[in-house]
Amino acid sequence: MLTDRQIKILITIIEEFVKSAEPIGSRTLSKMEHLPYSSATIRNEMADLEELGYLEKTHSSSGRVPSEKGYRFYVDYIQANTEDNDMEFSPIHHLFSNKNIERDEAIKEAVRVLSEITNYTSIVLGPSADHSRVKKFEFVPLTEKNAVLVLITDKGHVESKNLIMPEGINIKEVEKVIHLMNETLVNCLVSEIPEKLNYELKPYFKQFMDYHEKLIDSILKAFSTLVSDQYYLSGRNNIFYQPEFQDIDKLQKLMIALEDTQMLRIIQANEKGLQVRIGHENHIDAMQNCTVITVPYEISSEEHGTIAVVGPTRMEYSKVIPLLEYIAKNISKLYK
Repeated sequence: MLTDRQIKILITIIEEFVKSAEPIGSRTLSKMEHLPYSSATIRNEMADLEELGYLEKTHSSSGRVPSEKGYRFYVDYIQANTEDNDMEFSPIHHLFSNKNIERDEAIKEAVRVLSEITNYTSIVLGPSADHSRVKKFEFVPLTEKNAVLVLITDKGHVESKNLIMPEGINIKEVEKVIHLMNETLVNCLVSEIPEKLNYELKPYFKQFMDYHEKLIDSILKAFSTLVSDQYYLSGRNNIFYQPEFQDIDKLQKLMIALEDTQMLRIIQANEKGLQVRIGHENHIDAMQNCTVITVPYEISSEEHGTIAVVGPTRMEYSKVIPLLEYIAKNISKLYK
């Protein structure tokens, strides 16, 4: 059990190290107003914290740096001692409030802004199309040339796609196609939609009128993103600018991991809520110097997606965690 003084010193060391990436010494700490202790007292406490495994001593300096155990204590401490609040992040709030942006585009833009604000790599993982089945298609005309095609799955997930109408198509013809899609595609896997549209419905319509084929092509284009996990990554190159990853071999392995399916295993949706995996908790060699923070968002009562941030263990946890939770909450609202 750490004393209040040890906690105060440990938290200060972690927050100063996050800012500077330089080992922190007792002399630096003794000059801080909120630590009214002598250098000798601070030095002794730092030695005890090192012995307890919360700090590590570097070879190049007399200062200390946080260990994985120290970061874990810090994350647990700030979560336990931070009051829930409804803080608002203006750029992201405006993005989610914009009714003219499609949901998928809003989510991608939010992930891009997240990587920009944090200077880390951001990832969003949407619902998989592998196990969802078609329940119903609906068609909502907006103008003569624009409409929305809505897919409802057996899991209660609603996916809408903007549809640009081919020249010469009238609404009645579109309704015929949607009716046939409902007759033919109901209960098929969402991942099978493109194949069935292309090889079953398209040849059938081609014998009637060419513009039906063009309509099927428009629908195919609209639903092409549903055939795999909706995985979007932003700010991958931010890793280049972190002092921890100046080693080319480490960097190369990390880049491969970010693009590989092993990363998907780490960030799979977890309904339990916020997860912070520090260093070796990631169980992937390339991620031993990284922290991965994941927060689930609700797609339907049975489906969840994940938003995640990947960065060094020397991460601004107090900034990243509330930002991630805010974005996840707003993505859930988009699906409702």
